[in-house]
Amino acid sequence: MKLRIATGFAVVGLVVALAGCSAPAAEAPGYGSDTSTATESPDTSDSSEALLTTADSDLGEIVVDGEGMTVYMFDNDTQGADASSCEGECATNWPAVTTESDAPEVEGVTGEIGTITGVDGSTQVTLNGWPLYYFAGDSASGDTNGQGVNDVWWVLTPAGEKIGG
Repeated sequence: MKLRIATGFAVVGLVVALAGCSAPAAEAPGYGSDTSTATESPDTSDSSEALLTTADSDLGEIVVDGEGMTVYMFDNDTQGADASSCEGECATNWPAVTTESDAPEVEGVTGEIGTITGVDGSTQVTLNGWPLYYFAGDSASGDTNGQGVNDVWWVLTPAGEKIGG
């Protein structure tokens, strides 16, 4: 019984934390705040070169990083802009896919790869002009738990087109 209650609270906490990423900055409570008790971000330390590749999933062929972690785009971003709109609590739940290279290595990805300066000053990878992110709720390669969250987060095809939405 205690385990079910604790699990329920954990799920409710994740849903509440993610709600901050569904509305524009002026509307979302805590959106620009640097304080958060959100879930732990996926380990992206090995993906500093942001090797993007593809993987088969229940959604079809999708873009993943070199470790097989799914990458996402955010509808609240502006395609082709030079900045991400995901900051504060949003960036905690949706960490940027970053690179140390101006020309990230790709394999099987046919969309246009680029970079922008991320909200933390790092070099964030883009696909067809969309800044790329991980989802803190994905814990293993192949997870697509962020697909469709709040109807603004989407997995991408190798051509850089969003799946769903």
